[in-house]
Amino acid sequence: MSPLRRAALLIGGCIILGIGVALILTADLGSDGFSTLVNGFRLATGVPFFVANLVISGSFLLIAAARRVIPGIGTIAQIVIVGGVASIGLDALPSPGSLGGQLALLALSLPVIGVGVACYLGSHLGAGPAEAAGLAWDPPIPFAWSYSAVQAFGAVVGWLLGATIGVATIAVILILGPLVSLTSRLLRLDVHQN
Repeated sequence: MSPLRRAALLIGGCIILGIGVALILTADLGSDGFSTLVNGFRLATGVPFFVANLVISGSFLLIAAARRVIPGIGTIAQIVIVGGVASIGLDALPSPGSLGGQLALLALSLPVIGVGVACYLGSHLGAGPAEAAGLAWDPPIPFAWSYSAVQAFGAVVGWLLGATIGVATIAVILILGPLVSLTSRLLRLDVHQN
């Protein structure tokens, strides 16, 4: 794959992922398991969200590195670009006025996030913390399920630490891993980091 195509996949994937994150957060029906863990750690320790995010992200990346999934420029890009795009999206998107609107945003967010994750991982320039932790266990567990397990772990531990979960949290756990795997096959992208 050419360097230009890899850069386009990384940047484009992160922008798409940021839009998906803004959609799921605007739906206000819960967050992904990783974010639930960060929030639970923040609530249990009293540290600022930024610090909690650094600690949890660093821990996930260390676990992944121990299993030979090494951070790269894509790891940093994922954190910076996705966060920036999501912030802009949150400011731009109106809050839905009904449960139907919330559910519609949730339903739209999942395939958008799936495409974003598949594209940025397909660049082979490094994975963000949650994706790296999922990839660290593939093999022996396929990414579709190892990623779901990472999200479930984050949601359960975050909930035990005091964070809330919602229908979006459950949807991410059950749907997002298989959706990323399906999207990567359809786009002919290998999400594994070589």
